[in-house]
Amino acid sequence: MRTSRPARIGQYTALLAYLVFLAFPFLWLLSTAFKPPRELGSLHPTWIPKDPTLNNFRQAFEEQPLLHAALNSLLAALGAAVIAVLIATPMAYVVARRRTRLAKAVTGWVVVSQAFPFVLLIIPLFLVLKNLGLINSVPGLVLVYVVWALPFALWMLAGYVRAVPPELEEAAAVDGAGRVRTLVSVTAPLLAPGIVATALFAFITAWNEFFFALVLLKTPEKQTLPVVLTHFIGAEGVADLGPLAAAAFLATLPSLVVFALIQRRITGGMLTGAVKS
Repeated sequence: MRTSRPARIGQYTALLAYLVFLAFPFLWLLSTAFKPPRELGSLHPTWIPKDPTLNNFRQAFEEQPLLHAALNSLLAALGAAVIAVLIATPMAYVVARRRTRLAKAVTGWVVVSQAFPFVLLIIPLFLVLKNLGLINSVPGLVLVYVVWALPFALWMLAGYVRAVPPELEEAAAVDGAGRVRTLVSVTAPLLAPGIVATALFAFITAWNEFFFALVLLKTPEKQTLPVVLTHFIGAEGVADLGPLAAAAFLATLPSLVVFALIQRRITGGMLTGAVKS
């Protein structure tokens, strides 16, 4: 069924408006990061800086330990992504392939858990980490991020597992492969796009997370990048806008770079030709 010309124009217009809506904060942040203080205080702001400068970036690195905070964020995000994927993959396989009441209950719990607010979880998580001696530590923060990312990771991977033809696993079983061997050698390679997408979700969520890091990390040397960015705001709520924009721009780059590098694997169809018709 072909779409009429006015309908296509409307679709492209809506898509363009959505792209502008998404790109506006980032472009404005980029513009602000290169503006000198005189232009930042102007009553008539412009998109393109008239006198671009790198002083905001230099000042940001001089005022706050951005590199150390970025390292903390990287360790927490990578740890959460890897652990969440390692745990969620076999769990998703069981949930997708075992049509039992327990599997349905787990799926329902995953959906319901996404509605829990951060405030509801922080107190029990804080008490658990306190008993484990993991308060004010990056490993403790990784554990919290894994708990937070695991339900959605399980839900995502379960959908990818259901898309894998069961005939492949049946053929492996005929050849004598057990459940674990089938998961590792047959199913897991075909889940690569799903695993990458899930890991990316867990990484970006942990990299950008602020609330848990603010509550659990007290000493400056343990704080992550989103928490350190708040240090550019003074006690009276006045922001040092230039360095803040420069630091925030740098903080967004890792997520953009990671997504740009692996987006083809996310969208690529790796199941094509897996089963002969």
